Amino acid sequence: NKTGFGFLRIPQKEDGSIDYEILNPMVDLFLERGGTYFDTAYVYMSGLNEQALRLSLVERHPRERFQIADKLPGYKAKTYEQCWDFFNEQLQRCGVSFFDVYLLHSLNEKNYATARQLEQFRFLRELKEKGLAKRIGFSYHDSPELLERILTEQPEVEIVQLQINYL
Repeated sequence: NKTGFGFLRIPQKEDGSIDYEILNPMVDLFLERGGTYFDTAYVYMSGLNEQALRLSLVERHPRERFQIADKLPGYKAKTYEQCWDFFNEQLQRCGVSFFDVYLLHSLNEKNYATARQLEQFRFLRELKEKGLAKRIGFSYHDSPELLERILTEQPEVEIVQLQINYL
């Protein structure tokens, strides 16, 4: 598949709760049409999106039918250990025992400096070694020059996720 189903902006009711009557058929149709890649992040909708992913996808479809990409809010972490706290909370929110793809969220110059300081690429490698993430990388929002630098300095990166909104 060349596209994914993003949980950044999902249907909500007027009270701010998730509108599952609209979301569930969207998820089902994406799967029916051959889609498999679902993307979410810790900070989207204050975590409601991860819960919505669990309820609309994980609890309604066999695990082998889809891939989940989630993102560490590394820019919020103050210590290496906090990365594990965020990650374990994400597993619980999403209702899974591993992520197919796990990314450092929104790398730019500032966030990359934080990632290096807190050894977040080591954290990603540990997730992969333990089978908690099948592929590791980052989502990216900066210049081509910085992207090239990160990829040179971090050879363990397997995936870079770019948001391209066709609409």
